[in-house]
Amino acid sequence: MAISRSLAGEQGHQNLEAMKAGMFLRKVKSRMWKRLRHYKLQEDCKTIAYKSTKFIFSLQFFSVSISDVEAVREGHQSEALLNVADDFPADRCFTLVFRGRRGNLDLVADSAKEAQAWIQGIRVLMENMENMDESTKLDQQTERERERWISDWFLKADLNKDGRINFKEAKKLLKMMNVDMNEEHMADKSESGTLEDQEFVEFYKMLTERTEVLDLFQDYSSDGQSLSQCDLEEFLREEQLEGEGSYEHALQLIDCYEPSDTARKNHSMSVDGFLMYLTSPEGSIFNPERQGLFQDMSQPLAHYYISSSHNTYLMEDQLKGPSSVEAYIQALKRGCRCVEVDCWNGSNGEPVVYHGHTLTSKILLKDVITTIANYAFKASEYPLIVSIENHCSIEQQEVMARYFRDILGDMLLTNTVEGVSSKLPSPEALKRKILLKGKKIGNESESPTGEVSDEDEAAEMNKDSPASESLPTDSKKSKQNLCKELSDLMFCKSIHFHSFEHSRMSAKPNEMSSFSESKARKYSKEADFVLHNTRQLTRVYPSGMRTDSSNYCPVDIWNMGCQIVALNFQTAGVEMDLNDGLFTQNGCSGYILKSEILRKKERLFYPENPEEREDYHPLLFSVKVISGQQLPKVKQKDWSIVDPLVRVEIYGVPLDQVKQETKYIDNNGFNPHWNETLQFTIHTPELALVRFVVEDYDKASRNDFIGQYTLPFTCIQPGYRHVHLLSKDGTSIHPSSIYVHIKITEL
Repeated sequence: MAISRSLAGEQGHQNLEAMKAGMFLRKVKSRMWKRLRHYKLQEDCKTIAYKSTKFIFSLQFFSVSISDVEAVREGHQSEALLNVADDFPADRCFTLVFRGRRGNLDLVADSAKEAQAWIQGIRVLMENMENMDESTKLDQQTERERERWISDWFLKADLNKDGRINFKEAKKLLKMMNVDMNEEHMADKSESGTLEDQEFVEFYKMLTERTEVLDLFQDYSSDGQSLSQCDLEEFLREEQLEGEGSYEHALQLIDCYEPSDTARKNHSMSVDGFLMYLTSPEGSIFNPERQGLFQDMSQPLAHYYISSSHNTYLMEDQLKGPSSVEAYIQALKRGCRCVEVDCWNGSNGEPVVYHGHTLTSKILLKDVITTIANYAFKASEYPLIVSIENHCSIEQQEVMARYFRDILGDMLLTNTVEGVSSKLPSPEALKRKILLKGKKIGNESESPTGEVSDEDEAAEMNKDSPASESLPTDSKKSKQNLCKELSDLMFCKSIHFHSFEHSRMSAKPNEMSSFSESKARKYSKEADFVLHNTRQLTRVYPSGMRTDSSNYCPVDIWNMGCQIVALNFQTAGVEMDLNDGLFTQNGCSGYILKSEILRKKERLFYPENPEEREDYHPLLFSVKVISGQQLPKVKQKDWSIVDPLVRVEIYGVPLDQVKQETKYIDNNGFNPHWNETLQFTIHTPELALVRFVVEDYDKASRNDFIGQYTLPFTCIQPGYRHVHLLSKDGTSIHPSSIYVHIKITEL
């Protein structure tokens, strides 16, 4: 990636040159762990390689991709760097913040000048990547770029630098690229017993040719060489099921994706342009029209699913893991709109946040509130709910109230909803507002303190917790004194749930009950649960037995219309894939308008019997899994080429929950071909999520995870599509994908 001197500026250019020359920086993990590493920007200006001082002359190195860096923070802006603030001044410290769940990289330079070279240099590289228009990005996928990429791999294998590799080295190189190939195939390409750079490039291009795309291209090409505007329009109508405007859209696609100037002038598309379109966001399985904000945001809060985190402060498990403000930053960056704060008495009159009665570490409440204030609306402008578990004395509750007021300022919604008689305000009406949810004294009280029942998550979880037997009886259920000053700041009032009938008769719109996952499942047997959730906000949280921070499946709870389904965001897995999949739509705003069947009070929907609804229209969902592209190796088995299979999983109402998978392909992670069709009946499309999973087959043990992609059924585009795979922690593993054909028809 070339960075022009005009873009970077003279100083920026000097910074990049210094980074390319390499520097020793100190990597910091804690007060005790501070190690010197050599960091160097690679010539492609996309990758930073680093290695330990012990292995400075080794060919092996670790790397950081610039595209994975979300932000660069200057100074002591991480807990690790704050811990070493006495040893290293702020002007020498900086932090690389990565996308997804990957931990931060905290670094210390030898001087403030060197630190600025890296800080400003990385920011220039990030800005350059962001500013690339679509055509520039596509240019980077052209033939010349591709050949350079292959040549770079060749240079890694050419250890003696003579411009040649023998068949054994070539086979090893292909294995590094997840391709298995015998020497006979390679021998056909060379008479000398070795391969030169260009010979290897040509061989590799032949090996990776997308024949399935070429066949489709030729099916619609009038002359077998290119697609005219009319040819492309026919493809868009017949295969991609586009309606009116497909002729104009065909020309737009040619202008956007065709790399040849001549072809663009002739309003035609080459096979290279066709492949670029199919692998672009427009050619992906996710409908681009649903990626931006497209839903009505003016309905009451109870009509939306709200992305929600449980015990947000925890980075790991629930018993002895670290608490950190970084956990709040990570959750808020991912569009989370309900975070949890567990407040306990701290030393020196300072309230702390941690998981009470455990060995988890403690962080100051004021640091948590400051972090929330700084990051609340970075990813979404829609309201943030802060769920407070209050275990503090009256004195420290007064401190809590002061911090919430002073630090959050105008963002804090302090007016009550007494004037709203029948429904909550909308996300649109509450934009950029922070709503506190917690215990609240009755409005008739004029006393500075009041008594409330300790019916909260902590009390409920103590019943499930293995440690509950050792707790005193009064800690399981008791009364608590509450400071009116703090009580008055609560927008949502935490209340004990008695019954659906009691709620229907007496609950106010701002009153919210919380259920453990087991209680929620119990109530899900009652049809009134869906009706309750048309009026009231309901919060559900993981069982106290989940001390490892594992998650429950949120789908069954969403099916009942529960809005705040809190998950442990720090734990990757199927459950968080489903959460990420649901909230990827609607601009990643953290608010998804529930299906009409879960909002209507006059028509009751019961997920167990979807066929009983008036407008029951099941759909046939057909997925032809055609091929895969550049699947990554399994990290634990770097020596082995994968044997991939694809599984398609449907999540939704009980009738829809089913999985099917293809056969596995032996020793081919680079371009496996399955050509298998999987068919499903979808009874309630509005509530269905589809998860594509690629695994490495293992007959002796459990299959290994390779990648996945999850999306709402309603966001799927029909036709020939690419499914761009994500890693276990939800980050892109570009260019890994699977190529499918999607067909959706009414039964």
